[in-house]
Amino acid sequence: MKNENVIQKIWNLCHILRGDGISYHQYVSELTYLLFLKIAEENDVERLLPIGFRWKNLVGEPNASLLGFYQEMLTHLGTSAESETIRAIYSFPTTVFSHAENLRAVIEGIAKIEWHDLTDDRIGRIYEGLIEKSSQDVRSGAGQYFTPRALVNSMVRIMKPKLGEIIQDPATGSGGFLISADHFIRSENSNSAYSKNPPKYEGAEIEKNTRRICLMNTFLNRLDAEIIYGDALTDDAAHFRSADLILANPPFGNKAGSKRALRKDIPYHNANKQLVFLQHIYLSIGDEGRAAVVLPDNVLFEDGVGKTVRQQLMDKCNLHTVLRLPRGIFSSAGVKTNVLFFNREKKEKESTSAIWFYDLRANMPAFGKTNPLRTEHFAEFENCFGDDPKGKYPRKDQGETGRFRCFTREEIADRGENLDITWLRDESGDGEDALASPEAIAAVILGHLRSALSEIEAVADELAETV
Repeated sequence: MKNENVIQKIWNLCHILRGDGISYHQYVSELTYLLFLKIAEENDVERLLPIGFRWKNLVGEPNASLLGFYQEMLTHLGTSAESETIRAIYSFPTTVFSHAENLRAVIEGIAKIEWHDLTDDRIGRIYEGLIEKSSQDVRSGAGQYFTPRALVNSMVRIMKPKLGEIIQDPATGSGGFLISADHFIRSENSNSAYSKNPPKYEGAEIEKNTRRICLMNTFLNRLDAEIIYGDALTDDAAHFRSADLILANPPFGNKAGSKRALRKDIPYHNANKQLVFLQHIYLSIGDEGRAAVVLPDNVLFEDGVGKTVRQQLMDKCNLHTVLRLPRGIFSSAGVKTNVLFFNREKKEKESTSAIWFYDLRANMPAFGKTNPLRTEHFAEFENCFGDDPKGKYPRKDQGETGRFRCFTREEIADRGENLDITWLRDESGDGEDALASPEAIAAVILGHLRSALSEIEAVADELAETV
């Protein structure tokens, strides 16, 4: 049985849930509850569930009392399951079903799938597939929170996570970076070696239902992961350890930390959330630790605090590579993005001597639902990057007509610490104008409006603080 077939079978049940007015994102959250019960029955995890509150009990409940029992079951699992992770998955549950007939139809649809044909690893991949399908609903805006799998896997291949490392994502989302890192480590090592020295994963997720999905996802993929419910920019993450590797795509937008106080060890407070996340990341990697982080263009050129943060990054870390990403891969947010690759140096000054830029944006097609980003799009970049995750593999500047170029630290300083560097003539047109779907165009406009509103609110907050 192929993963895609199972994903589609489960996804087809969405038509039933629409009858109860359930959105795509709510659909995946609801599946977190139901799929776990069924998978627990198949995979010898059911012993961790309280007797009387298992899949067979749900299946056997009469329609007249099904909704009430289901709600009681979710509440009981959130308070009485032996496993702390399972209790967290079912903590403060809220079902969106309002008709027993629809709940019964979804239960029967899940029951018909031959789950015994699937290993734990494949089940985890299937669950990831459902999350990816949810992100493709441009109307929901979920796409801005989902990092394309091809990009995630490319960043992981480049950074080469290892056994025994502490690997962190301070904006975990559904857990894609952590799971991809774990798949990579397992593929590079024997089961015996992995069990003797497994990696440790840490993450933070501020949205309750997204964290619930992440817990389900990491549990099914057998990760030793601590995913806190909270904001990594506040004292919620004060107990995080120094990381050997950080992989992240911080959320777009401003108003970092909302009204809550930022951690005292973050030196430069600013309404730009990405600048605060960047500080968290380069201050959280240990000596000789490394990081790869997705950030929007404004982080490369913003003046004031932005310039100061870039200077500190280049002093404390070796910012050796910047990958300029194509347009449209986060179409619902309408932003242009990059990946910054850097590693922490033992010295506190002048750690960066040169930065290599790879332009994967100029003269590239518009990406989106009908033209997704694929592994092959990163092949040339990975070849240019080389086998050293710290960027020390021999490299060749391709000149003004190539995509890969090197700029010295002195050249960057002469540009006013502006890292928004382009040299190729882009004849592809604006990627936003090339979006084919009216829904995608509407989502881009909505993204711009949300971004503008966030900026207005941030300025208002700053003015209020000065009064």
